[in-house]
Amino acid sequence: MLREWHHLPDGFLEAGPEDLAALLGGPSLIHLAGRREPALFLSVLLHGNETTGLSAVQAVLGHYGEQKLPRSLSLFVGNVAAAVEGVRRLDGQPDYNRIWPGGDAADSDERAMAAEVVAIMRRRGCFASIDIHNNTGVNPHYGCVNYLEPAYLYLATLFSPTVVYFTQPRGVQSLAFGAFCPAVTVECGKAGSEHALHHARELIDSGLHLQAIPDHPARDRYAVFHTVGIVRVRPEVRFGFEPGADLTLMEDLESMNFTELPAGTAIGEIGAGGADMLPVSVVDNDDNPVAEDYFEVEDGVLRTRRKVVPAMFTRDERVIRQDCLCYFMEAIDPGL
Repeated sequence: MLREWHHLPDGFLEAGPEDLAALLGGPSLIHLAGRREPALFLSVLLHGNETTGLSAVQAVLGHYGEQKLPRSLSLFVGNVAAAVEGVRRLDGQPDYNRIWPGGDAADSDERAMAAEVVAIMRRRGCFASIDIHNNTGVNPHYGCVNYLEPAYLYLATLFSPTVVYFTQPRGVQSLAFGAFCPAVTVECGKAGSEHALHHARELIDSGLHLQAIPDHPARDRYAVFHTVGIVRVRPEVRFGFEPGADLTLMEDLESMNFTELPAGTAIGEIGAGGADMLPVSVVDNDDNPVAEDYFEVEDGVLRTRRKVVPAMFTRDERVIRQDCLCYFMEAIDPGL
């Protein structure tokens, strides 16, 4: 399933996301030589509608042209089939950011491919790993780490003063690569934004120029949030943003991201067909069900039971079904 290249395929720099399936023939790992080794690893398009990473690496490579890169680069271009349709993943596909070693995804060609990419990069050596994503909802730009270690925080704070530390869900690219090199996931806001493109391009170029990764964060002032729960709409619940569903979500959900919400904040209204049980589930970092700790229904309204900080609320109903409604977080001191 994996295509491996040792040169930049003709036409890559000019290709749109929708062109890559035909151009590359499938998910591809592209190795480009630079002046320093080992290579910086970069993954883009793990979700087919999150295109900033592709645009940013095209801009960086176009800038260097025939010049040798400051550091070798290994570029993984992920779900090119979903990119043709402009969606996160196709129906029937696994999520390309849940298939990496260490997760519990079902056996599939995609899972075997991800394991092959990890094995290749372990063998070749990896300076650092950067996985570039977009959000479908309104969020600040932020970096994510799975290990609270200085080099990992350096990469995250090089991108943003806002850092999210998470250990669930497992099977994500940064968790797999973080086992053998500093790794970060960066969330660049909405796809198509010029600011997102510029910000991601700066990070890639900075990564290529680093001679070493310092053992301290890249800035003095930064905030770290730890995810404590993943919120999902129950599969049997009909939901939406228009009245008439089992759960009608609040119009302004996206404005709540990275804001401390007091207990009692309304998340949605329960319709006449709503179930007696809570319409959402929450699992903590040990996969324990904890929805009752975070939510209650009062007078037909789904409300928070405690103070929470959400991330990744979105109005994209397909993404809510395919991934989650949001993550709950708490601020922590990393102790560095």
